[in-house]
Amino acid sequence: MWFQNKNWLLKRISEGILLLWIISLVSFAIVQVAPGDAALSLLRVDTVAVTTEQVEALRQEMGMNDPVYQRYFRYMSNLLKLDLGESVMTGRPVAAELSHAFPATFLLAGTSLLLTIVLVGVFGSLSSRFAGSWIDKFSTGFCLMGASIPSFWLGLLLIDLFSVRLHLLPAVGMANGGLILPSLSLAIAIAPPFIKIFRNSLIDCARQDFIRAARSRGISEKVIFMRHVLKGSLIPVVTILGVSFGSLLGGSVVVEVIFGLPGVGKLAIEAVTRRDYAIVQGFVLSIGILIFLINLAVDLSYRYLNPTISLKEAERQ
Repeated sequence: MWFQNKNWLLKRISEGILLLWIISLVSFAIVQVAPGDAALSLLRVDTVAVTTEQVEALRQEMGMNDPVYQRYFRYMSNLLKLDLGESVMTGRPVAAELSHAFPATFLLAGTSLLLTIVLVGVFGSLSSRFAGSWIDKFSTGFCLMGASIPSFWLGLLLIDLFSVRLHLLPAVGMANGGLILPSLSLAIAIAPPFIKIFRNSLIDCARQDFIRAARSRGISEKVIFMRHVLKGSLIPVVTILGVSFGSLLGGSVVVEVIFGLPGVGKLAIEAVTRRDYAIVQGFVLSIGILIFLINLAVDLSYRYLNPTISLKEAERQ
């Protein structure tokens, strides 16, 4: 079995618990130092006349007048009961609001990651196979362009071309191929460093002694590439792709707003503008948990792609 070290898993779980506590502390601190007053926002003082007594009564009801340590203790107690609180604007549980918004974000992140894998696989493989040729130079130019253009600016350019001028794809929403443009804008912005890493990794792996030995035994190039070169080149790519998927979950905020997608990024932006701090805390905490789980999956994939990692750890103990 490729996974042998139980102590490693226990260590990762303990690190995850510590990380979750730090994230909860950071999310709580962000809310405490954030400008504005949630009670004033809830009472809509800009449009409705309210008295000072009404504001103070609501602040007392929301526990905003309690000392900071009491509020943090109450916040942590609710977290241990898997209670993220309620949205002050909708009155619905924060967990319900996030669960309603996460599918759109997961779909956007998954589609973007799939397109990124396709771009990395095609450009990386062709660049390594025809290193130094015009194909390699075209791939380099594509990487420079993708790395230079921010995803939100690229999204606006894609909307102008495919929605405004050509009328081929919708500019907002998820229906009728609405995910194509936002996913493409994220994938083009993310793929360039992976393409270069995958290309160089393929070239370096193809020059290893065991690859030359395989060729000398008459093994076909297809078998060598699929069983040895490709597998040996995936470790650095898997690392960055795993981290990037976590970044996509929390970093697609602007793209979701531009394309009008009902994801957690758009929900978080609306929560900040409405001072709905319970939603903000839930967003920060949930993204932190997801990134930890993704990093754990990446570490597990290491042990599948390179079993010697587990063996070396076992030898050190």
